[in-house]
Amino acid sequence: MNAEIVAVGSELLTPFRQDTNSLYLTEKLNQLGVEVIFKTIVGDNPDQVIAAARLALMRADIVIFSGGLGPTEDDLTREAVAGALGLKLHRDAEVAASIEQRFAEHGWKMSPNNAKQADVVTGAAVLKNANGTAPGQWISGKYEGRERIIILLPGPPNELKGVFDPQCMERLRAKLPSLFIATRTLKIAGLGESQCDARIAPIYKSHPEVQTTILAGAGEIQLHLRSRASAMAEAGANLDRVVTEIEEELGDFVFSDNGDSLEQIVGCFLQMRNASVAVAESCTGGLLAERITSVSGNSRYFAGGVVAYSNGLKTAFADVPVKLLEKHGAVSSEVAVALADGIRKRCGSTWGLGITGVAGPTGGTAEKPVGLVFHALASEQGTEVIERRFAGDRQRIRWFASQQALDMLRRKLM
Repeated sequence: MNAEIVAVGSELLTPFRQDTNSLYLTEKLNQLGVEVIFKTIVGDNPDQVIAAARLALMRADIVIFSGGLGPTEDDLTREAVAGALGLKLHRDAEVAASIEQRFAEHGWKMSPNNAKQADVVTGAAVLKNANGTAPGQWISGKYEGRERIIILLPGPPNELKGVFDPQCMERLRAKLPSLFIATRTLKIAGLGESQCDARIAPIYKSHPEVQTTILAGAGEIQLHLRSRASAMAEAGANLDRVVTEIEEELGDFVFSDNGDSLEQIVGCFLQMRNASVAVAESCTGGLLAERITSVSGNSRYFAGGVVAYSNGLKTAFADVPVKLLEKHGAVSSEVAVALADGIRKRCGSTWGLGITGVAGPTGGTAEKPVGLVFHALASEQGTEVIERRFAGDRQRIRWFASQQALDMLRRKLM
């Protein structure tokens, strides 16, 4: 079976409020083997909510509405769903009494409009709301000749979860066939999205039992794999086959098969080898150190570092020779090498990482344009340097530069 989630509320169509309820509901539905095929956000307009409800009922077996169950004039979900189904609303005396009692227990005065929260769609089962005054509703029956399950939930996340978890999960489990969804996330660095897809498309196309989604961003590719089967072991085995083939094809471009970040993987490798790293950053402004130290336990492998923007500090803190800076300029492979080697020796670490470049949007030249970044990795055996040219704004260039530095260290540790 599949599902659609309809979030009702004009505030969700502004830049100031996000629909987080659908993420929670998707996770819960996936646990039951239900695939969410659509998510819809609709404003507080009765005709638009009715249209969204009718469309959802045409294409999904389970339709869950969140929001629009409050007491105000723009809370229209009950009326819209009843209209879409061709049913009436009736005021449930028991629900009305419970709302009045809740107000009385808190010493609050109940406004007359709160009574509309006791309006129930004909044939619906009331879902008690322990965290608020708006109860949910469960409607089960045929629509256009097909069985449908319709669930109305309050919008505030603590109320929605308090209704769905205890009162909907078991109801759904009883209605659904025994299906399980297994998921896996592969993370890839050093390949573009088109390059990656060209290499792995023949693999995932040959496995229709696994759904593959490719996401690109933040200097990495993510492959989200899903498989649905009658047993979790079978779903997991489906994923194992695809993951094995993809990892064999992509090799060390894959840095994680369990969702770990690049900084987590680097930290794990450093600990495994009883090694440490220090950093000397210019254009990244401490971002590399921040990413490394965001991982708990990093004190076991991160010696420290320096943000050396000025030439004077590059010399004072990382022993970059003045003559080297004068001859090649701060943004150069030679200075990146000196930063990496100097900070490694200063901190007494196994590895040293140096980054220098032009993050923009100003400061670039024809010879050294915005996006040019040099990364150096130093050890007792010597120092390697890589030149990269990243596109985008300042934030993107700095992030990609930190990503390249971490991936450079990861590959060497492997």
